[in-house]
Amino acid sequence: MAVCARLCGVGQSRRCRRRQRNEQQDQGSDSDMDEEEGERIVAASSRGNSRPPQSLAELPPELLVEIFSLLPGTVLPNVALVCKKFRQILNTETIWRKRCMEEFGMNEDLRKMEAGGVCSQDLYVKLLHPYRHILGLWQPDIGPYGGLLNVVVDGLFIIGWMYLPPHDPRVEDPMRRRPLFRIHLLESKKATVECMYGHKGPHKGDIQTVKKDEFSTKCNQTDHHRMPGGRQEEFRTWLEEEWGRTLEEIFHEHMQELILMKFIYTSQYDNCLTYRRIYLPPARPSDLLHPGLFKGTYGSHGLEIVMLSFHGSSARATKLTGDPNVPAGQLTLDIDLRRPVVLPDLEQQRNIEELSRLVLRIHEEVQGDAGQHDSEAPPTAKSPGPSRSSSPPEAQPFVLPLGVMARNEVYPRTCRKCFYGTGLIAGHGFTSPERTPGLFVLFDEDRFGFIWLELKSFSLYSRLTDHLPHAHAPNMERFEAMLRNMQSWTS
Repeated sequence: MAVCARLCGVGQSRRCRRRQRNEQQDQGSDSDMDEEEGERIVAASSRGNSRPPQSLAELPPELLVEIFSLLPGTVLPNVALVCKKFRQILNTETIWRKRCMEEFGMNEDLRKMEAGGVCSQDLYVKLLHPYRHILGLWQPDIGPYGGLLNVVVDGLFIIGWMYLPPHDPRVEDPMRRRPLFRIHLLESKKATVECMYGHKGPHKGDIQTVKKDEFSTKCNQTDHHRMPGGRQEEFRTWLEEEWGRTLEEIFHEHMQELILMKFIYTSQYDNCLTYRRIYLPPARPSDLLHPGLFKGTYGSHGLEIVMLSFHGSSARATKLTGDPNVPAGQLTLDIDLRRPVVLPDLEQQRNIEELSRLVLRIHEEVQGDAGQHDSEAPPTAKSPGPSRSSSPPEAQPFVLPLGVMARNEVYPRTCRKCFYGTGLIAGHGFTSPERTPGLFVLFDEDRFGFIWLELKSFSLYSRLTDHLPHAHAPNMERFEAMLRNMQSWTS
């Protein structure tokens, strides 16, 4: 230990080392042998009469480069304050190139950047490190509509991508992306923020960190969002991008009103938005399927994004995007995994009355349990929550009851399991919200459905498969706190 302390020159003053030597002299021959062995190792490594390094600063520069390359980039500025030699060595590109690669996944992009005259140190110090806190998933504050923003290192930029569901009702199509802002070092040695909203290319923008896990964007040239044909042209362009159709192709009058309302509400922000951090749900072996993000059909409101998570014996789907009836952040589905539903044969499945009888019987039991929560006797319909670790169940035939509306005529005709659950419905403006019974249907690892008995409607959900880095929750406690905050934002 004495040899290491003398080599590094850290941790002890000269007086402390003198006291340590006096203590070691009292420890007997074993300590003397350890000291002599350490001296022989240093002597052998010095190869001759040259004295060994007395501190970290006396190590060869190439060895210091290797050591500093292993340190997190956040501590390197403090290392540079130690001495002039360290400060000079920290100008070595190898150190910063490795930090960019290991902390932000950059590889081939670094070579292109360095060929363009931007060094890895500038990239890390002026772009990646200052804006690292905005990487990950965020929910924009757009009233009831919400959204999903993914901020990533993309090539030589940091880009904020707004994720949009596929056009209704193609729930199994891939997600669409639209850039809202980008940050780069291309035109100067200073990080430049640009707004990407509109159809006139990048223009001046700004990003402000309001507080932890929250930031805001501002466009400084909102005239770039306007179109020559005025609001009418802007609406038609938005409608084609958002819904993939023209207003004339939407015959349902109520649906037209909802679409026009969303355009008026969302376009007023002009990309001046506040974002709050969200996490992907933690996964556990006991989960029925892998948790994550799913796209689902919501009738006239189109496709919406929900987050499926597991909490003991229940599965919950929380809206990331919403509508004027049930806004983003609300618990759209609550599934009781202790209450499975055994489907009858196909002929009886087509009868909505038979399905309603099965589900409502369980619903009454749940209501009774809620009124007698002090009773110790468990209800007979309960069973332990299923898990993926058990042997996979055999697929059973499935068909929607006659009279149940489905946006997707093509849906899976076999399922693994079914459970009782409730869905959240409400009037316009989230008035008179109530939980209504329904049937949760697990089709496979990437698809599930929900039959809303009262609405006689079926929602099909399909997994969002995009890679989402910097988005996993540190632990279950942080994730559940985030869910509670999300509900409070829109309640």
